[in-house]
Amino acid sequence: MTTDARRMGKSELFSHFAERFDVKRTQAREFFDELTALAEKELKRSGEFVLPGMVKLVVQKRKARMGRNPATGEAIKIPAKTVVKARIAKQLKDTVLPRK
Repeated sequence: MTTDARRMGKSELFSHFAERFDVKRTQAREFFDELTALAEKELKRSGEFVLPGMVKLVVQKRKARMGRNPATGEAIKIPAKTVVKARIAKQLKDTVLPRK
């Protein structure tokens, strides 16, 4: 990556899709809003959501564990919690990351 590169924002993303598929920006935004709502619904229902060729979102339960406060070194109890993890599709990984 170059140092002057910046990530695409939401506005540019919606503009790109609006231009590419010849729809209004508001309609492109509605597509993404619906995709977000669908992902939330599926994660709650089945615990996973897949965007083929891109990413798989998975709900994962973490157990309670002991950790350390980095400032004091004191042992602390980290409570159990549920998180959403993103697993990048192999196809995308192989395309973006250089071979070793």
